Parts: sequence; structure tokens; C-alpha cells
Amino acid sequence: MSALPVRRIVTTHDPEGLSVIRSDEQLTPAPIPSGDADFQLIWTTPAVPADLNDGSDGPIPAGLTLNGGSVIRVVDMLPGKSSPLHRSYSIDYGIILSGELELELDSGDLVALSAGDIVVQRGTNHLWRNPSADTVCRIVFVLIEALPVEVGGRVLPEIHP
Repeated sequence: MSALPVRRIVTTHDPEGLSVIRSDEQLTPAPIPSGDADFQLIWTTPAVPADLNDGSDGPIPAGLTLNGGSVIRVVDMLPGKSSPLHRSYSIDYGIILSGELELELDSGDLVALSAGDIVVQRGTNHLWRNPSADTVCRIVFVLIEALPVEVGGRVLPEIHP
């Protein structure tokens, strides 16, 4: 199954202060090691708030999150696949663009999602599952570093797939 490309347009300013296009390019999501999805990093900022004057933002290397910064990525969840359970110290905004997806939490809570739905993921231990036998689910995720989650006086650990 071939991943659909993503068009990324980035704006900036010219030396006179006028708004201009910095880049306009097609990016193609690539398979991740777990084999359940294709990822495409769209943009990162090394700090929050972002410094729009230093030019060090862009597609700099990032894990699932970027300590102290922000990440936006496209995820193509493959048909019939599910991610491992995972938790990160971040607040994640997930926007379902196409297809269907299930969000399952470690409590057993399960919610079905479809195009147009938005998930605000607040450091919970969760997995994603594409219930379709033949349709990729495309999601855009914006991840911003957050403080660790504390419940009952104990810090819940990050869990990476």
C-alpha cells in the first residue's frame, strides 16, 4: 500500500518584512518500525513559545514528542493495525482527516472516531486501532511538551512503543 503524499507550504518574511513563501513541497509518509502506521514529520519548533526570528524551527529530528518544543506530523494508520499502548508527557491534538479509528485507553474505555473528529490527548496511556480491513486512516497530530501526569501523589511514567 503506497502512502499518499502531504503538501507542506511554509511562510516567512523577506528582508523588507513582506510575507513570502519559504517552501512548497510534497512529503511522503514512511513506515515506522512497529509496522502499524506511516509517519511524516511536518514541522517542529525547538522551544515553546516558538521564536519566529531565529530560523531554527523546521523539520528538525524529533521522537514522538520534542522536549521543550512542538511537533506536527501526519500519521497514516494502516488498515487492521493497532499501535502499542503508549503515554508521553505531552498534550496532543489529533484531527481525523479520513477513515476510521478507535482510541482505546488502559481502563478499557473505547471510542470510535471518524473524519472530522478531534481528540485532545492529555498524557493518558492509550493505543490507536484502525478497524478497517482496507482503508488507511489519516490523522494530523500536534504535540506540545507537558509536565508529567500526577495521580494520587505519584508520577505516571512515560511509556514508549
